[in-house]
Amino acid sequence: MTPIEQQIAPPGGWIDTGAPRVPPLTLSQVSLPLRVLLRLGAKWGSKRTGSTVVPDVFLLLLRHPHLFWAWLRFASKLMPFGTLDRRDAELVILRVAWNCRCRYEWGQHVAIGLRAGVAADAIGRLPQGPDASGWSSRQQALLKATDELHRQRQISDVTWTLLSDHFATRQRLEITMLAGHYEMLAGVLNSACLPLEGDTEEQLSQAPIHGPG
Repeated sequence: MTPIEQQIAPPGGWIDTGAPRVPPLTLSQVSLPLRVLLRLGAKWGSKRTGSTVVPDVFLLLLRHPHLFWAWLRFASKLMPFGTLDRRDAELVILRVAWNCRCRYEWGQHVAIGLRAGVAADAIGRLPQGPDASGWSSRQQALLKATDELHRQRQISDVTWTLLSDHFATRQRLEITMLAGHYEMLAGVLNSACLPLEGDTEEQLSQAPIHGPG
């Protein structure tokens, strides 16, 4: 088990959450039918996350039920029901989490990514960015696009052409929306100061990804 201070972290460290500004609801605060639905969803999602615990991000966003249900429907069209290979999608999400210094998003998607088949050494290499050795041309294009959207809010002509070598037009649009969605979500999580759940924190500490960042 790797202590937090020895785990890989982005420049400047993860955004300090401190005390939650908007604490997530507890399951006892939601209606019984919704509680059952959330638990069934967590049980189904355990195939991806390895945990049957209802994630706090759901309980946080349920403080605005009208937005929650619309968000959940949209988000599910990107992950896990998007047209991209799950490993490609998880690389994009993890790079977004790293760029946004969002530990909640990072911890959740290290667990999800590993279970989806993303290699541990690929996650451990993410801190080095798209120019690190070891990426395929497909992976490098994905990471370049993610970084450019983060830094300049536009994918460059060169990177768009690189993406076109591997992805159809609809998938290039999906990559853009996937990165943009998780940038938005990272901003919400960082601003609400949502800490990573204890069981996911433990999974992260045991993940074989840590080393010099």
